[in-house]
Amino acid sequence: QVQVVESGGGLVQPGGSLRLSCAASGSIFSINAMGWYRQAPRKQRELVAIITSAGTTTYVNFVKGRFTISRDNAKNTVYLQMNSLKPEDTAVYYCNADGVTYYSGPYRYAGEFWGQGTQVTVSS
Repeated sequence: QVQVVESGGGLVQPGGSLRLSCAASGSIFSINAMGWYRQAPRKQRELVAIITSAGTTTYVNFVKGRFTISRDNAKNTVYLQMNSLKPEDTAVYYCNADGVTYYSGPYRYAGEFWGQGTQVTVSS
């Protein structure tokens, strides 16, 4: 199977920075896209940023210029550098690995996997 684990969340003051990390592990052959989503209290989960295996990135408007997504394909790891944080960035941040090709025994599968989330709180 495949496990996705986030780290790096915490409490930060407005204007501060945090760096989230997410590692996918298991018998992985390849991962197409890795991304970050977030869910604030009483709101739906929303996309933050995505990066493909080729390095193509997509950001939602409210993080452009503040957040940077990057990826280490060899380590199946994705990062989210968050600068100029605002109170409205407070949410649980989830890592997503999509288009994952992996092995279970002699068989190859494809699927999508989520991490359990890491809390980011921006408050003075």
